[in-house]
Parts: sequence; C-alpha cells; structure tokens
Amino acid sequence: MNEDQRLQGQQVKEKNPADKKSEKDYSKYFETVFLPPSLKEAKKRGKEEVKYHNDFKIDEQFRGMGDGKKFYIRTYGCQMNEHDTEVMAGIFMALGYEATDTVEDANVILLNTCAIRENAENKVFGELGHLKHLKQQRPDLLLGVCGCMSQEESVVNKILKTYNQVDMIFGTHNIHRLPHILSDAYMSKEMVIEVWSKEGDVVENLPKVRRGNIKAWVNIMYGCDKFCTYCIVPYTRGKERSRRPEEIIQEVRHLAAQGYQEITLLGQNVNAYGKDFDDLDYGLGELMDEIRKIDIPRVRFTTSHPRDFDDHLIEVLAKKGNLMDHIHLPVQSGSTDVLKIMARKYTREQFLELVRKIKAAIPDVALTTDIIVGYPNETEEQFEETISLYREVGFEAAYTFIYSPREGTPAAKMTDNVPMKVKKERLQRLNAVVNELSAEAMKQYDGQIVPVLVEGESKNNPDVLAGYTNKSKLVNFKGPKTAIGKIVHVKITETKTWSLNGEMIEEQQLAEVK
Repeated sequence: MNEDQRLQGQQVKEKNPADKKSEKDYSKYFETVFLPPSLKEAKKRGKEEVKYHNDFKIDEQFRGMGDGKKFYIRTYGCQMNEHDTEVMAGIFMALGYEATDTVEDANVILLNTCAIRENAENKVFGELGHLKHLKQQRPDLLLGVCGCMSQEESVVNKILKTYNQVDMIFGTHNIHRLPHILSDAYMSKEMVIEVWSKEGDVVENLPKVRRGNIKAWVNIMYGCDKFCTYCIVPYTRGKERSRRPEEIIQEVRHLAAQGYQEITLLGQNVNAYGKDFDDLDYGLGELMDEIRKIDIPRVRFTTSHPRDFDDHLIEVLAKKGNLMDHIHLPVQSGSTDVLKIMARKYTREQFLELVRKIKAAIPDVALTTDIIVGYPNETEEQFEETISLYREVGFEAAYTFIYSPREGTPAAKMTDNVPMKVKKERLQRLNAVVNELSAEAMKQYDGQIVPVLVEGESKNNPDVLAGYTNKSKLVNFKGPKTAIGKIVHVKITETKTWSLNGEMIEEQQLAEVK
C-alpha cells in the first residue's frame, strides 16, 4: 500500500466548525477540506497487484497503550462483520485493553456497522445519539464508527455534520491499522478519519479473539465483483481478493487442534474463491476437498452466488463426510425479468438447473435462500413467479426482505414504483409460504435420531440445551451441561415451524437402537 493510497480519504475536521459558520457555509466548508470515500473510485476494478503480508505485529510504540483500559465493540450485520470484530478484539487485547460487555465501563467504544439496508444504518445513528451523553460525562472516552457504513460517503458526511461526539471513523480495508488510528485519536483534538476507497492488501497473522470455542468463522476471501444493482457490498468491501490456500488450511488445522467442532468458510461471494489467482487453478471445490480431510467434525460455507456454483464444487460436496449437506443459495427473485434488472446474470431456468444438479448429487440436501420483494417495477405476476420457484425448489428456510434502496447503487436511481402497502402484503404472502415449507421440512424429523452440536443453554430456558443438526435445524432438549460443545444424539419428539424438541440419547441407548 503506497502513501497516496494510504492517505486517500483520510482527513480530519474541527470538532465544532458550526460554531463559526452558518448552515449554508458549513456545508461548503466540508466540501473544501474533506475528501470523502468515493463510490466512483470504489466501483473501479483495476488490476493493481494485491500484496500479501504475513508479518503483522504490534509496533513497540503502541504496546501497553490499553493498559488499565477497556474496550467495547457492538457488531451489526453479517458473519463477516462478526469475524472483523474478532480481529479487532484481538488487536485491542494485544495492545493491553480488556474487553467489557457494557458501554458504561468502556474507555473505547466501536460500532462495527452494516450498510446492507437502511434499517441497519438507522440503528447505528440511533445508537450514536444514545452514546452522546456518555461522551459528555467522560470526554476522554473514544467513540468510533467502523465497518461498511464508513465506506459510504453520505454516511461519513452525516457523521461529520451531526455527530461531533465521534472521535474516529475507519473503513473495512484498514482494520490492521487500528493501533495507529487509536493513537491518532488519543493525540488529536480533531475527528480522525481513515477510509480507503481502494482495497487494502491481504494481511495474515492478525490476532483474533473468537467468540466461544465450539464454532469458528474462517475468512477465505474479501470483496465481491458481481455488482448486483441493489447491493452496496462491492463498494464497501471492494474487489475480490482471495487468501492463499496454505494460510487457510493452516488456520483450519489450528482450529481442529484446539478442539473446535465446526468452521464456516466466509466470503461476500465465497464460491468465487481463487478466481483472482494468477498462478493457481484453484477454487472453492479444491479448498473444501482438502479441508474435508482435516479432523474437524463440521465444515460449512457462506454466502454463495449461483453464478459461481460450479460442477466441481458440487462433486466435492457430494463426498459429504464433514462437509455439511446444507447449502445457502440466494436466488433473490423467481422472475427472469427481475433477475435481469438486479444484474444477477442468471435466469430462473438456469437457477432451477443448478438446483437439479445439486439435488442429483446430494439427494437429501437442505437448501435455504434469500429473497427480495417489491423490487422496482416488480409486477404481481413476477412476484408470483418467486412464490412458484420457492415451492418448486422446496427451500427449507429463507431470509426475506422488502427492497431497500442504498445510495450509490444503480437501483437507487430507479423509480421505486411498488407502493409500500403492496410490498408489505407480498412479504406477508411470501413468509406464509416460507413458514409452510419450513414446517413440512421439520415434520420429517419426527421420531428420528439426529446428531446435534450443542452450543449452550436455550435462550428461553436455562434448563434446556440448544444446538443444531447437520442441516442447521435448531434442536432444544434436556441434557447435562457437560454436553455443551459436543455432538450428541437426540431423538426428536416434537416438530415446530422453526425448531425441534427432543430427548438426548446416551451412547449405550444409541447402540441398542442400532
């Protein structure tokens, strides 16, 4: 990363310039001194070489920075953000900070944000408002905003104009520079902003503090090159950059040695893994074929794109073993015309053909999906095509959303001509089908004995344990606390729409049943 790239989008503002200027002049003031992260620049996909660094370390000048101090990170959004939080927590602790689970005890508060929907952004702005009183009571408190929202120029401008209690803003490409950003924030009376419009290099050996010791996220790539018209992710996360396979395999082996029971391979477009390699013909299929030989009970991946789901990956997944027979495959719409407007670049027929291939290779596979309703220009007939595709595929669950325009995306410039009343009604109808098919899928487990990875106590009852099957079905049952972190067998006694109830089967009983 050269100096020009490093400083791109990095400026500071005076804490209260509004005291000096009228509202009209205030806007102009920022235009002259602040260079916001540029969506126009982020959209460019140049051929700049991505460098790999495996020598990350905390500079001596920063060691002990956090002695006697505590940090708090609130995470919004996807698994990638959860993983980024684990990395930032690792850096904080390497600096000497301690973690706290309350903002009142924290000396540094970070909001790790999500930009995928307007509602997610509104939650962050609301939280910034709530935290203002803490900043007033404790001026030495550092308050920061990071993650995907920080990559949006409109968001940064809004924080500059409205939330002067914020001390630092940094983006998704420069998490490894957290020690420098914290140091600048401590030393400066001005807001520290470091946002790179261009992607950073791939940095290995970053410290991590993982949540729990049962399941782990393993990031295998960054960014997305698909540019679906509704999606801000290619702008906020940048172009596709894959980690080297040897680094990933080493990380997975280390997790296996630590006793982790499940890993999930992560990427914004996870099955595009390896397509950016110039020196290797190596994709997600090859990677998973190697990982399945590692002694770790369960391996998953998310989130995939239908365009990149190739035959070799299907062939490898069909080998099963520790590769779970649950695939999350976002379709977004069942209408070819809507898919075209979305720039998904596959048709309804092509998606159904992919599903046919997957089911032919893995007959008992559980498929789940994402669907957006009320996309600009979506007709009633096109919506019905989504309903019919959902039934034809037989999805077992879905994340369903009303279309939310994101500033800077092509869809945001389209006329949003589907009334909100219609959108909500369509979502309701779709969810009725989702619930119906989920309940049907659950019924097949009645009386069955299934392996369950026990994650902990039920959220609703501490006397009940909860965990997930191979196909990601939630199971609640009574059992000893010693079962937490283990894969046990449970006989299903009751099926519900979204969960299963059962009785734990001891190994001796299981042998008798068999």
